[in-house]
Amino acid sequence: MASEQRPLRIALLSYRSKPHSGGQGVYVRHLSRELAALGHHVEVFSGQPYPELDDGPLLRQVPSLDLYRDEDPFRTPRLKEIRDWTDVLEVAMMWGGAFPEPLTFSIRALRALRSRAGAFDIVHDNQGLGYGMLGVRRLGLPLVTSIHHPITVDRRLDLTGRGWLERLNKRRWYGFVRMQGRVARRAGPLITVSESSQGDICRDFGIYRSRRDRDRGDRVRIIPLGVDTRLFRPRQNEPRVKGRIVTVTSADSPLKGLSTLLRAVAKLATERDAHLVVVGTPSDATREQVALLSLADKVTFVSGLPDEEYARLLASAQVAVIPSMYEGFSLPAVEHLASGTPLVASRAGALPEVTGDAAVLVTPGDPEELAASIRGLLDDDARRASLAERGVARVGERFAWPAVAAATVSLYREALNGEFGC
Repeated sequence: MASEQRPLRIALLSYRSKPHSGGQGVYVRHLSRELAALGHHVEVFSGQPYPELDDGPLLRQVPSLDLYRDEDPFRTPRLKEIRDWTDVLEVAMMWGGAFPEPLTFSIRALRALRSRAGAFDIVHDNQGLGYGMLGVRRLGLPLVTSIHHPITVDRRLDLTGRGWLERLNKRRWYGFVRMQGRVARRAGPLITVSESSQGDICRDFGIYRSRRDRDRGDRVRIIPLGVDTRLFRPRQNEPRVKGRIVTVTSADSPLKGLSTLLRAVAKLATERDAHLVVVGTPSDATREQVALLSLADKVTFVSGLPDEEYARLLASAQVAVIPSMYEGFSLPAVEHLASGTPLVASRAGALPEVTGDAAVLVTPGDPEELAASIRGLLDDDARRASLAERGVARVGERFAWPAVAAATVSLYREALNGEFGC
């Protein structure tokens, strides 16, 4: 029993960990902090962009060529930047239209772990699923893998409605998804964040290929994400900005439904003083849509906000919106609920499961319905107050990072005890 409870030495891997938008960097930061708070030794191995970690866990940089940096995406590196064959592979794959980071990070991470295999008890791969992870067991280390949702969903939505040439290019970009499915079938156990994602992973990655596979146990465990309620909370002494709508988008892609929200805001702007704040970096197509809809003075884009400023922004809005076509979980949705901001969300993916009765749910991709729902909330003080109260209560009951860390450690110990036949 004493050895059961001994502190663990954990290598937490993330091929990219953007600090302020996107789930990976947020997940790594908060999970690593809470694992360390439980007394475990945690080292985070990450490629660029690196995470911002709290006191406790250690950051081990696993530098890539950083070919997709925000200020210079798809850049061609200088010859003197090339260090080894993995760098050559990364550039060649990018030039061929593929996305190399999950694969090349896994190779570099395995190399880093190989030289220090005795320093860890367990390896936790966050969303990478590169072929290099199949070498972790040969180091004598159990592997646990988080899949927030399978990128197969992104691929399906991104290919919809495109011409044959665009579809060809996009299929090249999403070529890494086949690798992720193969690794997911051989790795284990897997962690995901919702029943919706669990079903998508089992279906799209073929996790259970026979009745015998199912009988070996539940390989895909559900551990929801948490939220830092010290930061994300209602600000009683700071009045909300009248007409302010806020949305958070980790990537400006069709999956996130920003185009639908912009069309809804254009309808609202003809009848009232409404202003949308988008936390995220707009694509050229989005900037063009803003101009076409004459929304230049009605939409503001912000990115890279410090944590406190970001939290204050969420708590300053009268209404928050998650217009996504799909979400495997949606950490921003939970942040909105924790902030006491009334939420309108798409009836898509895990959003109904995450929000429960604490949000107004709408049909994804329908700007008319979305505009009507936002309008209804802006005009109904009592309903906004009721949703805010329910949201804060739901977060307190279900989504807390200490509980996430404790559940994750329990899974680590099962993996160490060999309780998964995979």
